[in-house]
Amino acid sequence: MNSEFTIAVHSLVFLAYLPDKMASSELIAKNVSTHPARIRKIMSCLRKSGFVKTKEGIGGGYILNCNPEEVTLSQLYRCVSCGTLKPHWCTGDPDQECLVSSNIQGVMDHIFTEAEIYFENYLNQITISSVLEKIKGCKGSN
Repeated sequence: MNSEFTIAVHSLVFLAYLPDKMASSELIAKNVSTHPARIRKIMSCLRKSGFVKTKEGIGGGYILNCNPEEVTLSQLYRCVSCGTLKPHWCTGDPDQECLVSSNIQGVMDHIFTEAEIYFENYLNQITISSVLEKIKGCKGSN
């Protein structure tokens, strides 16, 4: 799993918290606690997928372009992080004679593929709006 997913969720929840208001990459970056360039990269993906609109220049930034009650975390995961549950490297060597070493990669690939399907199904039950409501429920519990 990469942090782009968490940043994408955080950014859209923040924009849902500020309905009908533009937020600069600097403002979002400050709220997320990361660099504005990283925010711009992730927001570019979200813009291409139609989740946000942008306005350039003074007073510009990002504004929500979707209904937070309908956008699921599964949609965001597919947008910025799909396939990241599986590590880029796996143990074993398919060319070895050892039963374990020669087959572990294929078995682990299958396990990660199934885990990703389960994970996406779980995320499909959670909306941007429901995350914001959970955050609002934390108010005063810090």
